[in-house]
Amino acid sequence: MAQLGLIGLGKMGFNMRERLRAAGHEVVGYDRNPDVTDSTSLEDMVSKLDGPRIVWIMVPAGEPTRQTVAELGNLLSEGDLVIDGGNSKYTDDKINGDLLAAKQIGYLDCGVSGGVWGKDNGYGLMVGGAASDVEKAMPIFDALRPEGPREEGFSHAGAVGSGHYAKMIHNGIEYGMMQAFAEGFELLEAAKVVENVPAVIKGWQRGTVVRSWLLDLLVRALDEDPELDDLEGYVEDSGEGRWTLEEAINNAVPAPVISAALFARFASRQEDSAAMRAVAALRNQFGGHSVKKVGG
Repeated sequence: MAQLGLIGLGKMGFNMRERLRAAGHEVVGYDRNPDVTDSTSLEDMVSKLDGPRIVWIMVPAGEPTRQTVAELGNLLSEGDLVIDGGNSKYTDDKINGDLLAAKQIGYLDCGVSGGVWGKDNGYGLMVGGAASDVEKAMPIFDALRPEGPREEGFSHAGAVGSGHYAKMIHNGIEYGMMQAFAEGFELLEAAKVVENVPAVIKGWQRGTVVRSWLLDLLVRALDEDPELDDLEGYVEDSGEGRWTLEEAINNAVPAPVISAALFARFASRQEDSAAMRAVAALRNQFGGHSVKKVGG
C-alpha cells in the first residue's frame, strides 16, 4: 500500500482519490472546500504523511500551481517527491523542478487524460522526470492507469517537462478529432439526405475506421439530445490547443487541422463577427451580392 497527499479535490482530483482508495492506497487530500477535504491546510496534510512523502498537485495551471509548489518546498523534506498532475505549461516544469531540486525534493510532471470517466476506466498518464522518481511513484501510477498492459496507459516520456508536453500535443490532436466529428454531424443534419442522423453515427461505433471513445461520447450525447438543441454552440479552450500551435510555429511543423479546430472554437464565441461583416460588405461592393441589414 502506498500513501499519497493529494492537493485539489475538484472533478478530477476527487475521482482520483476515490480510485486510489479503491485500490487500497491511503490518500490524504487537501482542498479549500471543507465538504471534501481530509485536512485543514497544506501543513496539516503534510504532517499526516510518513516520509519519504509523495504529494500530487491537481490545481489550476499557472500561478495557483506555482504557488502550491513553492509552499510545498517549505513544508517537505529531502527525499520527498512532488507530482504536478494538472495542465501546466511544460515550460513551468523546469522552474518548479529546479526550485524543489535545490531542496533535494524530487519533481515529476504528469499529463493526465480520462476526464470524469477516469474513476472507473482509469487515466492515461504521461510522465516526465527522473527514472528513480518515476519508479518511486509507480504504485500510484499503476492504480490510476487503466487495466491492461502498463505501456498502453502509461508512458515515461522523458525528462522534466516532457509529460506535460506530451499531454499538450494529445489535447491538440483531441481538438482536431472533435472538430471533425462535429463537422460531420452538422453536414449530416444540413443535407437532409439522411433521415436518422443519430442512428448513422451510432452505426459507426463498431467496425468502422473512425470508431473511438470520442465517437462513443458523441453517441451518448445524441442519445440524450438527438439534435443537440439543448446546448449553445459556445466552446472554450483550455489553453493547451494554443500552446500546441505555438510549438508548431516554433518548430516549423504544419498543423492545419489543429489550427482550424482552435479557430473554430474562437468563432463559436462570436455572436456578431466583424470579419464576416467585412466579407459581406466586400461581396456586396464588387458583385452586388445581397446582404442582410441589421434589424432588417
